[in-house]
Amino acid sequence: MKKILVSIIAFSLLSVSCSDFIEKEERGTQTLENYFQTAQECENYVNELTRRLLLPNDWYTLVAPRVTNEMATDDAWMGNTGQDNSAHRPCSQYIITPDNMGDMNSMYTAHYFTIQSANIGLEKMEASPISESQRNQYVGESLFVRAYCYYELVNNYGAVPLYTTSLGTGDLKLERSPVPAVYAQIEADLKESAARLENIPVNRSGRVNKWAAYALLARVSLFQEKWAEAKTYSNKVITEGPYSLETDFLNIWNVNNHNGVESILEAQSSSVQDKNLGSALPTLAGARGEDKKNFPSNDAADVLDGWGWCMPTSDLENAYLSENDVIRRRSTITKWGEPAYGDEVLNPTHKFSLNDNKSGRICRKYYIPIATRRSLDKQYEHLPLNIPLIRLAEMYLTRAEASYHVGGDALADINIIRARVKLDPKTGLAGPALLKQIYKERRLELAFEGLRLFDIRREKDPNTGKPVIESLMGPNGAFVQYNLNSTDPYETTNTREPQDKGINFNPAKHLLWPIPQIEIDLSGGLISQNPNY
Repeated sequence: MKKILVSIIAFSLLSVSCSDFIEKEERGTQTLENYFQTAQECENYVNELTRRLLLPNDWYTLVAPRVTNEMATDDAWMGNTGQDNSAHRPCSQYIITPDNMGDMNSMYTAHYFTIQSANIGLEKMEASPISESQRNQYVGESLFVRAYCYYELVNNYGAVPLYTTSLGTGDLKLERSPVPAVYAQIEADLKESAARLENIPVNRSGRVNKWAAYALLARVSLFQEKWAEAKTYSNKVITEGPYSLETDFLNIWNVNNHNGVESILEAQSSSVQDKNLGSALPTLAGARGEDKKNFPSNDAADVLDGWGWCMPTSDLENAYLSENDVIRRRSTITKWGEPAYGDEVLNPTHKFSLNDNKSGRICRKYYIPIATRRSLDKQYEHLPLNIPLIRLAEMYLTRAEASYHVGGDALADINIIRARVKLDPKTGLAGPALLKQIYKERRLELAFEGLRLFDIRREKDPNTGKPVIESLMGPNGAFVQYNLNSTDPYETTNTREPQDKGINFNPAKHLLWPIPQIEIDLSGGLISQNPNY
């Protein structure tokens, strides 16, 4: 049967229901039966899969849930106190329910849409009349996409439906697969991805390569406490991969340094704004209430008025201060009235609306410099900032944590990371003190890069053996108590976002988000809910 293709992305929609379409011969129309006949068609399809995996130019579907996850940690407030916060509040304040999930609904739906698309492409490309090298490239990239979708699903929702073939309407009612089974599929996909991409050149900026597969294998091994495997894969990327640490930490998120020497995988953006190819993140999490009168130029072209979500906490700032970590602090946090780090001449006193900002701080990693703003057609939404998803520094920190558990020089690895930002090496640390320092280095190095919530859920307090998040959140949590007793002049004077952030955390349920109720209903009750929701 022929199915009309409206666009490549429509494959997954069309494929789920053969019986819903009237059979009709379509001459000169691309269909699932006559597509995938050339390398260009396969590449176009895989490009769309990768775009859907990351969707940096769409603020709502995936960017907002990832930012919301940051807000559920000790690193970030919701921040914007001048607008309705119903999309972010359920996670940030731990009042989420299956019927009130805010942003977390869209991630679940979007990833299964992409998984279905990946399954279709994988089946079709295996039979496509293209060269073996081309098949390996496109299949390898597609396997990575599917693995990444399941990685985010299992870490947000726990056990989820698992399928690796394209489905029709009669196949849609699937039960949840156990977490180990989902991880096993992620690992299998990544190993095959790496093997398929083994001989594909890696100097293809923005495309998935074998090192991205090995790096994600290192991450998911760490998350499962497979310490030996985490060490093996992270070490492989460090010692055999073509990457090196940026000499200047600020360059990692530099708008003029896309796909830099440290970057293993980035969500791509472009300054061609009329094509909607730029990132929505700098607008979603940019400073709210900028005014041209606050810039030396007094020029409206210098203003990029963001929406003000996901603002750094003073608790995170204090973590940098406790290490005298000037470079990473200033590269991660700009406080109201301070110069924007690296942009001191054109923005010597970065100011924004304190009435609309809970913390008086913004995330410097998401900042668009003034010179770049002046070159844009419009200072709004689609902006030229790539979003790093995996980078080499994470591999050093993964190897350090794995070495702590199975043996190796964990101190050497964290000191490599510290040396880059001109911090003295740590010496003499062992046991719980060393593990806590490894955790701290991950926080300082990777803040606002999508890992903090997953980290504090999985990391074990060496003194109690419980997840670190339990010592931070809840009525007696250290982060909650810090906020309740804080004297920070910004956070305590803007109480439109409650100061007791995290007080509603319940370890009996909040180590995962709930499954969206609509998904349970659509499954006819086959999908079960996470405990205590």
